[in-house]
Amino acid sequence: MTQAPIPHVRVVAAVIAREGNYLITQRRQSAVLSGLWEFPGGKVEPGESDEAALKREVRERVGVDVVVKQPMARRTHQYDGYSVELTLYQADIMPGQEPKPVRVAAFKWVSSAEFE
Repeated sequence: MTQAPIPHVRVVAAVIAREGNYLITQRRQSAVLSGLWEFPGGKVEPGESDEAALKREVRERVGVDVVVKQPMARRTHQYDGYSVELTLYQADIMPGQEPKPVRVAAFKWVSSAEFE
């Protein structure tokens, strides 16, 4: 008997630096793992490129457009019944735009020393 393949979810996140600090966002109360701080990003939809997904997700979450640069890291996490492949991309906010909490509880700029 052949086992069905476990579902695989692709997720992208933006590492956005400004003056030595990094943009992180806090998940809303209604979200899975509410209150968690993370780099802005989300799921890649079927047929969507990583770059298009990251641009869409950042715009939906913090209301800014980004230039997606090179990938920085890729990790796969196995969970009960599914796996998640997370790719971190370096990204820059387009000139003249400032983030705001759109589909996140909050955002802040933190130094790398503040990462958990």
